[in-house]
Amino acid sequence: MRAAERNDDGMTATRLVALLTAFEPGDNALGVSELARRTSLAKSSVHRLTGHLVAAGFLEREGTSVRLGLKLFEIGQLAVRQRGLVDAARPYLADLREATRNTAHLAVLEGTEVVYLDIVRGPDAPSLPSRIGGRFPAHATGVGKAILAFSPESVQEEVIAAGLPRISPRTVTAPGLLRRQLAKIRKDGVAYEREESGVGVVCAASPLLDGTGLPLAAISLSGWSNRMRTERIAPAVRTAALALSRTL
Repeated sequence: MRAAERNDDGMTATRLVALLTAFEPGDNALGVSELARRTSLAKSSVHRLTGHLVAAGFLEREGTSVRLGLKLFEIGQLAVRQRGLVDAARPYLADLREATRNTAHLAVLEGTEVVYLDIVRGPDAPSLPSRIGGRFPAHATGVGKAILAFSPESVQEEVIAAGLPRISPRTVTAPGLLRRQLAKIRKDGVAYEREESGVGVVCAASPLLDGTGLPLAAISLSGWSNRMRTERIAPAVRTAALALSRTL
């Protein structure tokens, strides 16, 4: 393949990815003009490329607009490399939710962010920004800090070097403070997040470790700061994490 052909293929792939990732939580169908605005592509390119994606089943037509197709959902179910992890963790998350009426999370670390694999929402819990498949800066979450605490130092430093953006007034943004917190989490086996991802929300998290002691993921319970005492629910989260680690 000639260099010019390779470059053209790469540009096409990049544009297709841009179109698919232009959809955001809450979006239903988007028109050509909105997709062009979000992707900075020409309307003619958006019209042509969406035609290819519709033909492949990745997008579906709704009038003059398009929405994400079921083919993406089908592929996503096959592609989730932690499918076994999600299935194994679901009963533990459900038990935590039933016992506390708060929201239980399962997340993994990817780069400097956590990706939520499963969420079991509690009836008494606040409306959280987390969603299945969603991402959040690791340093601002209980699950992120639980994973980082048991990760190699190089992983911790990569997160710190990338910057610690302030998500809420109480987000830990000082590298030294974060390192001290991670050292304590590694000693105790429990991570706390106190209104660092959002005002009024607290969380207790614990890592899921493999046979070598490295983190596979983390689980957590989140609730209102004036209703949930993190120190009281932490033992339940830790016990569930240890049991699930043994199962895995």
